[in-house]
Amino acid sequence: MAHSTADGNMVWVSGSGAALLIFLSHMTSALEVPLDLPQPPTITLQSPKDYIFDPRENIVIHCEAKGKPHPFFSWTRNGTHFDVEKDSKVLMKPGSGTLVIDISGEKAEAYEGTYQCTAHNDHGTAVSNNFVIRQSRSPLWSKERNDAITVQRGVSLVLQCRPPAGLPPPLILWMDNNLQKLPLDQRVSQALNGDLYFANVLPEDTRSDYICYARFPHTRTIQQKQPISVTVLDNRPEGEHRPGFMLPLGPASTQMVLRGETLVLECIAEGLPTPEISWQKDGGELMSSRISLHNFKKMLKISDVNEADAGDYRCTATNKLGTAHHVIKVTVKAAPFWISAPRNLILAPNETGIVTCRVNGEPKPQISWFVNGVPIANTPEDKSRKVEDDTVILSTVQSGSSAVYQCNASNEFGYLMANAFVSVLAEPPRVLTPPNQVYQVITNNPALLHCSSFGSPLPTITWFKDSQTSVKDGDQYVIHENGTLEIHVAQPLNSGKYTCIATNNLGIKENHVFLEVKEPTRILRQPEYKVVQRGMSAVFECKVKHDHSLVPTMTWLKDNAELPDDGRFAVDTDRLNIKDVTSEDEGTYTCIVNTTLDRDSASAMLTVVEATPTPAIVYEKPDPPTDLELTDQTDRSVQLTWIPGDDHNSPTQKFLIQYEDLLHQPGTWNNLTDVAGTSTTAQLNLSPFVYYSFRVLALNHVGYSDPSQPSRQYRTNPAAPDENPSDVQVVGTEPGSLVISWTQLTGLQSNGPGLEYKVQWRQKDTDTDWSSQNVANDSKFIMTGTPTFVPFEIKVQAINDYGSGPEPELVVGYSGEDLPLSAPESIQVMVNNGTLAEVHWEPVSPNSVRGNLQGYKVFYWRERGLHETEEEKDHKEQVLMFSGNRSEGRLPGLQPYSLYKLFIKVFNSKGDGPPSPNKTFETPEGVPGSPSFLNIVSSSLDSITLEWGPPKNSNGRLAGYTLKYQAVNNTNEVGPAKYMNFLANETRITLGNLNASMLYKFYLSAKTIKGSGHIITEEGFTVMDTAVPSRQVDIATQGWFIGLMCAIALLILVLLIVCFIKRNKGGKYPVKEKEEAHQDPEIQPMKEDDGTFGEYSDTEDHKPLKGSRTPSNGTVRRDESDDSLVDYGEGGDGQFNEDGSFIGQYSGKKEKDTHEGNESSEAPSPVNAMNSFV
Repeated sequence: MAHSTADGNMVWVSGSGAALLIFLSHMTSALEVPLDLPQPPTITLQSPKDYIFDPRENIVIHCEAKGKPHPFFSWTRNGTHFDVEKDSKVLMKPGSGTLVIDISGEKAEAYEGTYQCTAHNDHGTAVSNNFVIRQSRSPLWSKERNDAITVQRGVSLVLQCRPPAGLPPPLILWMDNNLQKLPLDQRVSQALNGDLYFANVLPEDTRSDYICYARFPHTRTIQQKQPISVTVLDNRPEGEHRPGFMLPLGPASTQMVLRGETLVLECIAEGLPTPEISWQKDGGELMSSRISLHNFKKMLKISDVNEADAGDYRCTATNKLGTAHHVIKVTVKAAPFWISAPRNLILAPNETGIVTCRVNGEPKPQISWFVNGVPIANTPEDKSRKVEDDTVILSTVQSGSSAVYQCNASNEFGYLMANAFVSVLAEPPRVLTPPNQVYQVITNNPALLHCSSFGSPLPTITWFKDSQTSVKDGDQYVIHENGTLEIHVAQPLNSGKYTCIATNNLGIKENHVFLEVKEPTRILRQPEYKVVQRGMSAVFECKVKHDHSLVPTMTWLKDNAELPDDGRFAVDTDRLNIKDVTSEDEGTYTCIVNTTLDRDSASAMLTVVEATPTPAIVYEKPDPPTDLELTDQTDRSVQLTWIPGDDHNSPTQKFLIQYEDLLHQPGTWNNLTDVAGTSTTAQLNLSPFVYYSFRVLALNHVGYSDPSQPSRQYRTNPAAPDENPSDVQVVGTEPGSLVISWTQLTGLQSNGPGLEYKVQWRQKDTDTDWSSQNVANDSKFIMTGTPTFVPFEIKVQAINDYGSGPEPELVVGYSGEDLPLSAPESIQVMVNNGTLAEVHWEPVSPNSVRGNLQGYKVFYWRERGLHETEEEKDHKEQVLMFSGNRSEGRLPGLQPYSLYKLFIKVFNSKGDGPPSPNKTFETPEGVPGSPSFLNIVSSSLDSITLEWGPPKNSNGRLAGYTLKYQAVNNTNEVGPAKYMNFLANETRITLGNLNASMLYKFYLSAKTIKGSGHIITEEGFTVMDTAVPSRQVDIATQGWFIGLMCAIALLILVLLIVCFIKRNKGGKYPVKEKEEAHQDPEIQPMKEDDGTFGEYSDTEDHKPLKGSRTPSNGTVRRDESDDSLVDYGEGGDGQFNEDGSFIGQYSGKKEKDTHEGNESSEAPSPVNAMNSFV
């Protein structure tokens, strides 16, 4: 079994993109066999095929190899054995095949030739490339006499250099006697052959020291041509004329270039005015990053040439009088190049394997096979070996058949030669990666966990996480051919212990490694643009967030160099302080934060202004970018470059790239991405089948610039969809149908023409095949003829003319519901009390629900009371819903002593099922409601007649009534309660032996065998006895009287104070004058003759007391006692003073006492006033 891999112990560090690429390239390199195992030689280092040496230095030809046992080396020169030991000037390094040839004092030419190194051991022979060893040469210029040149102004001119042929070719320069390079421009240019061309000469071209210099790099010598003298006359100048080509000559020429080399095309034209050169390729565009123009557009270079670069290239020379064309036909040939180089092969006994040598070239290379350096045709016949062009097949190999196979591929432009050994071993697995290695990676970066192994047969690699979870190839993980586990985007949950197990038929070996996924380092607060006056201080902040296990280091740079060694610069933990700023401090300051795994940076500019007042800096939005150019074009990406506009004193923060889809959304510009304000390029990820046009906007702190002019249109090729429709919904709306809906893809998401949706379905948990239907220009599909409420598996996939989208997600939905078929059975009712009952039933079978079971509905109503003989005419049906798959429920709020009926229905989303049979139940007796009324129908001096009605809801058999009554005196004190019981048919009673003019309160309730019900109350007075003096009211304890007395006392006090003040002034109190002066609305004029008060009215005394109300038996008559209690209520908030007087609210309206005239000129005494009412 063939296997190729590489052993690697690198620890991945985020940001080391080059390291990742190098490692991945090693994943397909030759197999590494542990050196403690027997193996044929492998060439590990050799010199280049073409070796030009400096005769002043030793010749060193490298040839290193490894193997077990260690190989020994031999050499050939010019195809024959080269005996190194016989030449004292040649030394082969110990343990190596590298030759060191000391050519000091010797003729170096004697060691020129073609060398080849061979490495041997017991298991095979490896050979190196052929090394062509040549001495560098710098011959002298042939002696010649250069005639002086005289030309008229305006004509073209060529000064020939023709340097001597050197090895390698020299570098040509035109200079003067002072070794100053002659200026070159659009008119004067140096060709590749070293000649100097003038499109037209001018008088200033006259000089006598046009000197061509040839510099030979290996010998570091410079040769000089004899000076050339040029004189330009102006007596008969050449007139203006059309362009013509000086190099190459004629209308067309040809040029051949090898694949991978650099193609250089040159066109030099003459003419007056000086022509301009432009280039075109017939049938193609010159828009690749590999293409560049030089020598004022006279030279076109294409690097890394490939077959697509062949064709006709047209150079055009143009001036105002016309144009000239020259076509260069370019053909691309190719020396042999690898498609798949042979790889080392490890086979177990009786295994089969192949060695391949796949090459290409133009013309097609010839392939020759060798075994241990000998042509395979000259080796003994081996029945287990078969050669088929570029492949050697080895069948049922046996121990001892190890060898090294050489593949040589050659054509007229070169050759390739490679060694690949075949080693036959039987070896149990071994893991070459060191154990317990810890890999650290930053979140969202790839992680590579190595498991380099060896064994024969080839071990199978499996991975486990935390010794339990098997890691499989999938979206998150990739297990490479060499056993390395790659996690595309590492997340914190990927941290943990990983175990790789190598297994073959000879044994098993495991190894543990650990992965730690760290939080990224980020600059949270970046330094900001500063404008600081000279002599002031500047502070740049740089606050960082990082993983707690990583130690960040912060470095500050000024203009990408170290900070000046100046004490004015102070670096703190998260800031840079610059004291006493000078003009030299202006520049860009960058904060760089590094950890062992990642880094982040941010920059800001410092502008220093003079301390004296200067005009304010005007900040404006930036000018739009210009010169948009598209390069590096692929089906899914393109590189956009632009030239920024003026930022108007505010640094550009970012560039926003927008695109217009001229195919699907013409006229609409959408945001694509943005890049930092320091960038002028952006790599844009594109979608297929879109006609893109791009534009760029710049943003500074003022705002966005106007959009740039759109780029040229770029069309991406169609492709299969990358995604499927979203929000797939499966709903059964009607019996026998299923509606499948989704959100359609946009035109940008379609990736190609002919967008349709492939709807696939099958009934869940069955072995039926998938059915499908393609739907175009719609977002739903209706399935009909489905069974009622069964689950279906649904997939909706996007397809177009170029293929299908990814495998869609599975969605499960149910077909349409129908009404339930059956009703609950075995209904039982348990009556808890007169108002509550429990209902129990047997749930229906799931199949009969025919839908999503929502619950059960209990319909119940009161037929009649148990004491009634006829049913109620209008049944008030009530419904209680019980959600879910219930089998019982409670019915509250029932009426006692009643006959009820109920039935139950099951219901789903479609509606109710059939009703169950009616179930009848009775509720027991309960306490009755309150009597319907309680009225006082008549009263006398010592009796009151009451009448009442039976309860509206007796809630059972009425057993009778209970009456309680109490007398209430004028202080709201209640007397002892008296009780009376009555039969159910008694509804009237006259109570005798009552006190006259007394308030009584009555409490009446009905009762059944369950007890008494709610109480109804009433109150009333007996009639006053006019023959008997009424009981006097203690008016001094009445609230209204106390308030009146307080008002009078306050008024008297005010008058006394006024009189006292007036008398102290010595005269009578001029009340009238005072009243006329102040016009106090509260004080009426006094009579002048006796000084008494005029009419006075206490308006407050005529208002009813707050909260007063009329007693239940009417208004108290005038001749009745004024001290009656008019406010009575059970549980009232009335209170008694210590002297027994009652303080509280009164319900009766007091008659107003109107005081007319004046009783006395003196203020009455409060005590006398109180006694007058007793």
